[in-house]
Amino acid sequence: MTKDPVRKDAIVLPVNLDALLINVIVNIIVVSPALWLSGRALVGKEKAKFSDALVTVAIGTIAGAIFGAYFSGFLALIIQLILWLLIVKHFFDCGWLKALAISIVAAIIFVVVAVILGLVGFALFSFIL
Repeated sequence: MTKDPVRKDAIVLPVNLDALLINVIVNIIVVSPALWLSGRALVGKEKAKFSDALVTVAIGTIAGAIFGAYFSGFLALIIQLILWLLIVKHFFDCGWLKALAISIVAAIIFVVVAVILGLVGFALFSFIL
């Protein structure tokens, strides 16, 4: 944190809080269902609750933004990956490899859903025109 040279009482943050809030909300809407489905498939419905997926995505997004502001390059990637796996491991009550598997399966689910929605969108667009 540094002082703003124009406004003496203002503090300049390395993270834009408005953009961070929008990023958290969008990530919760988009990533949480895939993470929840992945967690239910791999650790069971007792350990993988939807609220855990919501909190995991929110904390992961905020932690990623903070570390992304202070670190860059390969170091930031490794730190964010370890933090993400630690958060998934904690909230889904599993080991490191299971957290990695949950994350990979969630990414695959997200890509499949995105492709299907894209194809449906193109089909509707071509049907309308």
